[in-house]
Amino acid sequence: MFTGIIENIGQIVALTPEGSNLHVDVASSLAPELKIDQSVAHDGCCLTVVALHGPADQPTGYRVTAIAETLEKTTLGSWAIGRRVNIERCTVSGARLDGHVVQGHVDTTGTVAQIEDLDGSWKVTIHHPENSDHVTVPKGSIAIDGTSLTVVDSTSTSFSVALIPYTWEHTRFHEWKVGESVNLEFDILGKYIARLLAQRGL
Repeated sequence: MFTGIIENIGQIVALTPEGSNLHVDVASSLAPELKIDQSVAHDGCCLTVVALHGPADQPTGYRVTAIAETLEKTTLGSWAIGRRVNIERCTVSGARLDGHVVQGHVDTTGTVAQIEDLDGSWKVTIHHPENSDHVTVPKGSIAIDGTSLTVVDSTSTSFSVALIPYTWEHTRFHEWKVGESVNLEFDILGKYIARLLAQRGL
């Protein structure tokens, strides 16, 4: 489980296909604190550390592996060497939940439709496929590229979020461009409620 509070921005240094899988090597200052088998969210996608790179006492990077389903349902299939990614380690039991419950299971990808500079904050509008499980509500939670954010406006196929300067600067959001694809994870509570209501025909 994650909270959607980004700890670090890593950089992809190598991509190695193997069958239908893709090995992703990431350089990150968090590497010395990681261990093999640990879960780490990359732009909101939970992946398992399978190797550490560099000196044993001070690794400089690590490797994760994405399977075919992950590559098809997230932005990972379009990643390139040099791309920067939002990184969050799994939540420590007993720690404060500063964001919201994020599973690291991407529901779908969305598209950055508009970026508005509001002279102190940024309002970003995201379009996404229509689906009964893709539920957002104003003041509700959404994870975009693994970052916990609060919804401002909401429709069945879009929503907007407002970004404060700290979030803008300490994630890869300041690198976004209109038309870019992003990973979306909708609020798990909203998804359960939507599914239960659908089963009851409501």
